[in-house]
Amino acid sequence: MNLIIYNANIYTVNPAQPRATALAIANDRIVAVGSDAEIDAVRLPNAQRVNLAGAFVMPGMIDAHLHLQWTGLGMQSVNVFEAPSIEAVVARVRERAQRTPPGKWITGEGWTQDVWDPPRFPTAGDLDAATQAHPVMLSAKSGHASWVNSVALRVCGITAGTVDPPGGQIVRDVHGNPTGVLLENAMALVARHVPPPTPAQEEEATLDAMRAMNRVGLTGAHCMDGGEVSLRSFNTYQRLREQGRMTLRVVKQLGVEVFDTVLRAGIRSGFGDAWLRIGGIKIFSDGALGPHTAAMLEPYENEPANYGISTFEREQLAETVMRCNQHGLAAVIHAIGDRANHDALDAFEVAARQVGGAHVRNRIEHAQLVHPDDIARFAALGVVASMQPIHAIGDMRMADVCWGQRCRTAYAWRALAEAGARLAFGSDSPVESFNPFLGLHAAVTRRRLDGYPAPQGWYPEQRLTIEAAIQAYTIGAAYAGGMERDIGSLEPGKLADLVVLSRDVTRCEPDALLDTTVQRVLLNGEWLDLD
Repeated sequence: MNLIIYNANIYTVNPAQPRATALAIANDRIVAVGSDAEIDAVRLPNAQRVNLAGAFVMPGMIDAHLHLQWTGLGMQSVNVFEAPSIEAVVARVRERAQRTPPGKWITGEGWTQDVWDPPRFPTAGDLDAATQAHPVMLSAKSGHASWVNSVALRVCGITAGTVDPPGGQIVRDVHGNPTGVLLENAMALVARHVPPPTPAQEEEATLDAMRAMNRVGLTGAHCMDGGEVSLRSFNTYQRLREQGRMTLRVVKQLGVEVFDTVLRAGIRSGFGDAWLRIGGIKIFSDGALGPHTAAMLEPYENEPANYGISTFEREQLAETVMRCNQHGLAAVIHAIGDRANHDALDAFEVAARQVGGAHVRNRIEHAQLVHPDDIARFAALGVVASMQPIHAIGDMRMADVCWGQRCRTAYAWRALAEAGARLAFGSDSPVESFNPFLGLHAAVTRRRLDGYPAPQGWYPEQRLTIEAAIQAYTIGAAYAGGMERDIGSLEPGKLADLVVLSRDVTRCEPDALLDTTVQRVLLNGEWLDLD
């Protein structure tokens, strides 16, 4: 379809031509951007002309870090996202148990102990009050802890004699018995017993998630599912691509657990097309702030013995990054604590010395706490800072408690950007909402929706301008996925992915971002049905 859009307020994210009022599209690509008069002179056969009556247009946004299939499946499981109390979680699980055949697994997503009064880790006994006829596994909001009931412990054979797996911990009581909470790699002790969804269920869940993301202005996403699941979800995306059903461009990371399989297949970063392509190898170097497992250079405040958990040894991390880059694969490292970020940067530095000149987009995912001495190393090593502004909003109170004054360089978007690092923004959905307007608001205000901690925000020196935040959701994310030549800005030669919004988000008050709506989405030159 040929298309001319005119009488619009277009923000292009192209510094050479930041504003325009019209553009011309031939089939799936933009062929011209300019004024109404300039585009009126473009001759496109049978072009449909769309008068947007002054509406604001910007590039389709790209979520640089989420878990697409997990989000879709989570939409079908028990929603305990930030449930206000253990009792509320139990009530939701009990309701699901009443309509689930005995013996069938019940799963759910989103609990976090920090919102409970008092904040404490839950136990299997708490969940036993919901059902003793079903095994239950509930994933924490962070994705780094699971809470199970006694039936699940019994089905999975987890007892006082079960040894903690490397990089994981079975939380135990004073007698050494499992409490029902599993941290990091210990979660697999239960997860491997949960029957996987059928391929058809995976497809429908993924499509549901894609459509929901389109409705908030997303046209692309970088999927971060790790482990063996990364191959399974990649297979789902391939089927949807073959069927022509995708409504989201996907850059897929593959888990380090399948690294050897990827190497044997000769797969390199960038393999695929504009709908589905390989990003890199996803590596977890530590845990998360919520369960206090993020790896730290100095111990947690008021926990002198707790330095978190390094889930990948330094030497092994450096060797794996080097092997990735040698074979044309980006290394995509989850790092939250300052030690994890320091070790990841060291690994990238070793790889740069040994491999040199590898044209891959190495990334650190989250980069939530970076030591001041490591800020400049991102740009020096060409490492993308793939971050999620919404995490700062959810974590600030906990970060203050756990990290104290070190929070001066926590979620340090501005410091990293001013040091020359490339930023790519996302949500970490389903850990947080995939709505990018919440992320934009977080980036420019560093303030919770209830106004906490103050009008100027939390460590306000790390706030970004709206233009910088939009760039991180568009051209920055495109760069991180090796797709900046095709998407991320509205300019001739690029794919026609754009969104029409209810207001000009570059010129509104920050709080107005929160009720901004998406009126239309153009993907690959075609208008999507958002109903």
